[in-house]
Amino acid sequence: MTSWACCPPATSARRSPHSAATTTGARPGPASSSTASSPAATCTSTRSVNLLIVALWEQLGDHVQALDLVGRLLGAQGRVLPMSAVPLELQALVKGHDPARPDDVDTVRGQATVALTPGEVQSVHVVPHDPPAVLEAVAAVLDADWVVLGPGSWFSSVIPHLLVPELLDALTETKARKVLPLNLAPQPGETDGFSPQRHLEVLARHAPKLALDVVLADEAAVPDRESLTDAAKRLGATVELAPVARPDGTPRHDPELLAAAYDRIFRMHGRIGPWR
Repeated sequence: MTSWACCPPATSARRSPHSAATTTGARPGPASSSTASSPAATCTSTRSVNLLIVALWEQLGDHVQALDLVGRLLGAQGRVLPMSAVPLELQALVKGHDPARPDDVDTVRGQATVALTPGEVQSVHVVPHDPPAVLEAVAAVLDADWVVLGPGSWFSSVIPHLLVPELLDALTETKARKVLPLNLAPQPGETDGFSPQRHLEVLARHAPKLALDVVLADEAAVPDRESLTDAAKRLGATVELAPVARPDGTPRHDPELLAAAYDRIFRMHGRIGPWR
C-alpha cells in the first residue's frame, strides 16, 4: 500500500492549531478534493464544516478525535491532523505594512492579517515558539512514501508547517520522497511580485536543512525555467512542468490535472505502480 502525507493550507482564521492533512493508502484525485459548483457554495460548505469541527472539538475535548469523526461523517479518505497540540498565533515581520511608513518593519499578528498585508513579508514565526507537534502527524510523515508540501498561501499556510520543530524534524528525517507544488501566481499582498524561484528561496530560508525531491510547476507560470531549476537544485530537487491550472484562466489548480501530475511523479520518481 502506498501512503502519502500532504501539508496543505490551514483553513481556520481563528487562533487554533494549524492543520496538516494526511491521506494514507488513497490515490490523490477528485475524491479528496473540494469541487463545489460556485464560490458561494464553497464558502458555505467550508463554514459549515468549520462549525462542525469546532463543535466536536468542544464536545470531545480532543482535536484528533474530532477531526477523525468529521472525516467519517463526510466519508473522507485518509485523515486530517492538526500539526500542533496547542493553539498557535502566526506572526510576521513585514516591511511597509503601514503604507505611510514604507521603510519600517513591523510585527503583524494573525494568519488573515499576514495574508493580506500590503507590505513585504520578511519572515514568519509562531507563538508560542517551539510548540509541541501532534504525534499522529509526526508518525504520518515518517511512515509516508511521499510528502506533498503545498500548494497554498506561502507565508500563512505552507511555511507554518516548518515552524513546529518536531514536525520539521520529521519532514527532514523521513525516508519519504517530497514534492513541492508551486502556486500558479503570486498572492496579492502576501507574495506580490514573487517569482517561482523566490518562493523556493523563502522556503529554504525558513528551513535550511529541508531537502526536496521534486518541485512541480505549471509551465505557463514559469517565465524563467533556468532560474527555477537552479533554485530547485539548491534544495536537492528536480523541476517537473505539467499543465495543472484550471482551463478558465484563473490562478487555481485543476483537481484532475493536479492528481494526474502527482500520479505521474509518484510512479516516475518512486518507482511504484499506478493506483488502478
